[in-house]
Amino acid sequence: MENKFSIGEISKLFKIPIKTLRYYDEIGLFKPMHVNKDTGYRYYSTEQFEHLHTIIYLKILGMPLKLIKSHLKYRDINVFLELLKKQQKLTEIKIDELEEIRKKFEDRIIEIEEAKNVQKLECVMVKSIPERNILRLKEKICSEAELELSLKKLDSKTNTNFDIIIGKVGLTISMDHIKQMHFNEYNSIFVLLEKGFVDHENAEKIPQGDYACIYYRGDHHASPKYYKMILAYLEKNSYDIIGDSIERTIINQFISIDKKHHLTEIQIPIK
Repeated sequence: MENKFSIGEISKLFKIPIKTLRYYDEIGLFKPMHVNKDTGYRYYSTEQFEHLHTIIYLKILGMPLKLIKSHLKYRDINVFLELLKKQQKLTEIKIDELEEIRKKFEDRIIEIEEAKNVQKLECVMVKSIPERNILRLKEKICSEAELELSLKKLDSKTNTNFDIIIGKVGLTISMDHIKQMHFNEYNSIFVLLEKGFVDHENAEKIPQGDYACIYYRGDHHASPKYYKMILAYLEKNSYDIIGDSIERTIINQFISIDKKHHLTEIQIPIK
């Protein structure tokens, strides 16, 4: 059998697109053994198989083509070991990043599944809630447009990418406004921080304590009715408000078009 393989044959043998093999040729990473001057057809030999296997192996390890080309040119064992060690460290960093993402998926899935199955709707309850870490922007917010603008301001101020924290945004109403039954003006917007962000220099803490809470199917626009329900409960049971409310829509129109799945929770710190 003639020891000559066309680019198409190499493509099938190694499961590499012809376009990729041509690119490898262009950048000098893996050049054909012979090129027919008349047709321009590329041909390879079995002696080049190990060369291509090495490229595939190093690509699987995530090594950039530039470094692969450099290694194959000089083939210095010490340099190769350093490359592998460097790539190992980068891989470990990626694994940590993926683990954080996996945890975000897990937490969000649990929260949405619980939100779907909330039984005690429109019913005030007192819950003991542990300390939470947040990033917050304090400013007056009276409309959906102001809410979105404030969130972007918070994003810029803290240099944090909130695109990966969908569902963690909340609003607060001042204690004085709650007592005055003025529920349509928020005094801050915040994002709940996950474990990987708790050391952020601008992080604040929502203290541990008892909160009067209520779940309802709807968004922020429906909240006044439920603030009134909480206030009636607090008066009946002789509780005092000791801080700003926390209001968070857990499931909104961007998660479900079906309004019966929308869910907001209001929490008011009490003693």
